[in-house]
Amino acid sequence: MGGGGEKEEEKAVELSLKELSRKLEEFAKARDWEQYHSPRNLLLAMVGEVGELSEIFQWRGEVARGLPNWEESDKEHLGEELSDVLLYLIRLADICGVDLGDAATKKIVKNAIKYPPKAM
Repeated sequence: MGGGGEKEEEKAVELSLKELSRKLEEFAKARDWEQYHSPRNLLLAMVGEVGELSEIFQWRGEVARGLPNWEESDKEHLGEELSDVLLYLIRLADICGVDLGDAATKKIVKNAIKYPPKAM
């Protein structure tokens, strides 16, 4: 009932990639969509969503970090399109047998070696 603490608690709840993967699998099974979830189909669907995401930025030029001049409805739309891309990526990784969390962690380490911080 206090000043916005409930929203902060909601934001504190985080889902792992594995939890999202499980939810996506359940969602697809419940609708008998697994038959359509080939790697190719998922990739093409994700590319389509990336296109929708890019349309949001298409004519805006550079935007400030945090999008301070955007309407809340525009930010909500952005969140939806980002989520679509993320969910297709997670599903694609799952169908291909790639542990996305592990792969991303390894890639960060590899990039740290490839691009060391500049000495001051």
